[in-house]
Amino acid sequence: MRKPSLQMWRALFEAAIRFRDTAPWQWMYDSDLFGVQNPYTREIGYCCVMGNLGQMFALAVYLGSEGLQSYLKIATGEASYRRDPVEVLTTQKCLVASFEDRAELSREDRDLIKRLGLKIRGRKAWPLFRSYQPGYHPWYLSAEEVRFLPLPLNQALEVALRFRDDPALFIPPQEQSKEAVFLVRVPQKKRNRWVWEDAWLSPAPLPTPQRVIPSLDELWLNRLKKQCRQGQTAWELDYFFLPNPVQEEKKRPYYPYALLCIDHRSGFIMATEILPPWALEEKLAPTFLDLVERSSLLPRELLVQRQEVKELLAPVASRLGVSIKMVQSLKTLNAARKHLLAFLG
Repeated sequence: MRKPSLQMWRALFEAAIRFRDTAPWQWMYDSDLFGVQNPYTREIGYCCVMGNLGQMFALAVYLGSEGLQSYLKIATGEASYRRDPVEVLTTQKCLVASFEDRAELSREDRDLIKRLGLKIRGRKAWPLFRSYQPGYHPWYLSAEEVRFLPLPLNQALEVALRFRDDPALFIPPQEQSKEAVFLVRVPQKKRNRWVWEDAWLSPAPLPTPQRVIPSLDELWLNRLKKQCRQGQTAWELDYFFLPNPVQEEKKRPYYPYALLCIDHRSGFIMATEILPPWALEEKLAPTFLDLVERSSLLPRELLVQRQEVKELLAPVASRLGVSIKMVQSLKTLNAARKHLLAFLG
């Protein structure tokens, strides 16, 4: 993987320090959302200036429609740090340039600043750059991210100064006021340089999830139908991220999923399995079949609270004669989940 050059890093730090010294959070809120289009990929980064409450000073750039959706989940309270900080951390898709105390920086961060010859002093003054991807721990920027991030920092500063003089800047034109549109800074290449213009654009449609439905092991299914008796109780089944990241070699750390199955009536934990996030779709059905085989028991029905769980388990459940019921909340399982996460800290 190509590493960012010192020249690329220098451009990023210079943009971040200009942004920090102007302190646009003094007159902007994190609800004042606008976009900056990536000239290299045409993806829109939705910019959020943070710091009006004096707690965290940063620019967050939510990447594409998936990133925008993760922002809206937090803004509307659907995802809450107070209720589940792990969920918020593991669903965001964004780049963040924040300003921290020196102690918050890693040795790699401090070494980079030293190599650049930058002199930084004071509290909440040290630039820190991190990439957030769903399922992964916040991590160092790639070369492509280092190349892109100065652009939204510079454009956010220009937009913020205009917004200070014109609080109506983010109100769309009357003919577009009924649409879900955002003010977006769009680049045009003129005479070998980028020229930025305003545009009112709707977010791109979210990509349709492509479920990986594994092929059925007919011999295994037939054996289970013969050997396992039908129970009279329901099982609750769901998965969730664990709060402790896992790092393999020097790769980006990820948050593993815990797959939990509980007897609905008794609250007895039937099984727990730990899976990496990329293996969930492939392993969910086989893990359920392993549980059935170990217990020699088929539930009367499966209770789930996620559509994707229903879709992934429907083929094997149907073959085994087990119905699947969607419910708004798995009260027994969620209580067990709460205790488990509290135990893990």
